Amino acid sequence: MANYYTDQPEIQFHLNHPLMKRIVDLKERNYADKDKFDEAPVNYQDAIENYKRVLDIAGDIAANIIEPNSEAVDQEGPHLIDGRMHYASKTLENIEATRQAGLWGISMPRQYGGLNLPNVVFSMLSEMISSADAGFQNIWSLQSCIDTLYEFGNDEQRAKYIPRICQGETMSMDLTEPDAGSDLQRVMLKATFDEKENCWRLNGVKRFITNGDSDIHLVLARSEEGTRDGRGLSMFIYDKRNGGVDVRHIENKLGIHGSPTCELVYKNAKAELCGSTRMGLIKYVMALMNGARLGIAAQSVGLSREAYTEALNYARDRAQFGKKIITFPAVYDMLSRMKAKLDAGRTLLYQTARYVDIYKALEDISRDRKLTPEERQEMKQYTRLADAFTPLAKGINSEYANQNAYDAISVHGGSGFIMEYKSQRLYRDARIFSIYEGTTQLQVVAAIRYITNGTYLSIMKEMIQAELECDCMKALRERVAKLVELYEESIERINAENNQDLHDFLGRRLYNMTASIVESLLLIEDASKAPELFAKSANVFVRHAEEEVISHAAYIKAFRADDLKNFQAE
Repeated sequence: MANYYTDQPEIQFHLNHPLMKRIVDLKERNYADKDKFDEAPVNYQDAIENYKRVLDIAGDIAANIIEPNSEAVDQEGPHLIDGRMHYASKTLENIEATRQAGLWGISMPRQYGGLNLPNVVFSMLSEMISSADAGFQNIWSLQSCIDTLYEFGNDEQRAKYIPRICQGETMSMDLTEPDAGSDLQRVMLKATFDEKENCWRLNGVKRFITNGDSDIHLVLARSEEGTRDGRGLSMFIYDKRNGGVDVRHIENKLGIHGSPTCELVYKNAKAELCGSTRMGLIKYVMALMNGARLGIAAQSVGLSREAYTEALNYARDRAQFGKKIITFPAVYDMLSRMKAKLDAGRTLLYQTARYVDIYKALEDISRDRKLTPEERQEMKQYTRLADAFTPLAKGINSEYANQNAYDAISVHGGSGFIMEYKSQRLYRDARIFSIYEGTTQLQVVAAIRYITNGTYLSIMKEMIQAELECDCMKALRERVAKLVELYEESIERINAENNQDLHDFLGRRLYNMTASIVESLLLIEDASKAPELFAKSANVFVRHAEEEVISHAAYIKAFRADDLKNFQAE
């Protein structure tokens, strides 16, 4: 019987990373829960075995329930009836299966009914569920919105809402509006305080809200009358049980049909303030979005994996000119690149998740006690690393998902264009990944300061100096070291120009160079530990990185500020 966890030793490999010991110790707080909860681990190895059990359960459900339901969900989609969204019938089966398996409240403390799992395991679960159905992954993974409520809500709100999510109620984050997409400072949904009822009231419209008719919403709204920028925005909790919000429209989308994208009308809806006023966009949405971007990175890796698997299986079965097409160089070139991008994107995803886990765990501990100077320094270090790696993980993996889905159709040839084959659905589903939760262009904006100030460059140089477990990867790393030199020259060239337009124009090329080098070094490290899993991908991906970095470096070296006028629209 198929299982999306046990069938993928590449995922299992990442549970053995050296940082996992620190992550588990911090998350379990010296295993204090073992005396209160029967399911709590007693030591590190027990925790890892628990993670494996959860992953095994999820892998089974993903392969044998969610994936078989995916085609029917794509065809049926959600329905709008009397102002309410109704999921596709097979989506309801998926939700019930994950509820019965206890796969909700993944990251929440056990005192609320959660599983207390780290982000890296959540990312693994998200990857597998996305492989089965990327649209359902949206619904399921939005439970991570509860992290923001846990972090910024009060004790009463935590006790009220977190157990409901742990029992399988759904969530959404209601941010965008018809006139406020990427520019959330323009949000105008109005929040006013009702003195008589001692509550807040929300009025206005939200658009493009994923899973918009969920049970519990986090809502960005304008609480400060007369303001028009981010300083007038606050975060609110809306409970569907209280009423006051109707679904006006469900978008008819290109892909991810199982994931309802709604236009919502707030009509004097009762809400609770989450945290402090005026901090909605400045602080809370940024935390919410960083979590969501990690979720999209995992979603992208999952779909990349499914696209590769579909292409590989088809190439093994399909014969042309008396041979299986997998033996044709043009085909196995595509397949090897797909696998290399999958492995490189996955290692970047999990490295990012590990960085997030360490700083988030320390942040959580700091609410109960004062951190030691060493712990404060550690939290600062990993916060910076997580901030730097998140836009790389989201942006580049969403691009790889699109590329792998495209190549899967190419391997299928004409069959890939036929609706009976899954590859067309993967292609349609993937397209949104590089758009929502911040386009790839916005990920470039988020990453560029870490490029120009040398943060990534320092990380690369440290990685090049690190010990490798296998000498078989040293020659490959020496080739990457030469790419780092070109990368450094390119940064110096752009910084020396001191021209913001030039800086912005060439930013995407620097971003792609950064991702290619960082992923190469991470994949080389993985291959030195498990060459049987990653050596081929490391060799293929370094060649890909050489194509990227050398060509971009040549472009940057030859480019002048005066050249910009040739690209400007009339």
